[in-house]
Amino acid sequence: SAERDEREALGRSRGGYGTKACVIADASGRAIGFALAPGQAHELPLAPLLLTLLSIIPAWIVADRGYASHAFRDLIWNLGARPVIPAKRTEAPVACPPWIYHNRSRVECLWARLKEWRAVAT
Repeated sequence: SAERDEREALGRSRGGYGTKACVIADASGRAIGFALAPGQAHELPLAPLLLTLLSIIPAWIVADRGYASHAFRDLIWNLGARPVIPAKRTEAPVACPPWIYHNRSRVECLWARLKEWRAVAT
């Protein structure tokens, strides 16, 4: 059972038994790659893996507050891109231009398109 859970990325969270799906998308809102995590796991450990799927390094890498980590920001800087990740509420503010952060909605639209297909949503 534990081997099956690891292979299928199943796990318990407050929402029940399930899987978290993480995606990296381009500026047009098209998926470049996916990664799965168990329901109780955080998505941040999957982020460096998803960054390796980039064929070219973009000028900006946009992520939501859940990816706010000094190590992850440093990784993005070392790649040659600028991170646009708002700081956690308990941390000092960081530069996060709103006109770039607004592009995060393209990932939300990508998920909405994927969920229109019932097979992907379930």
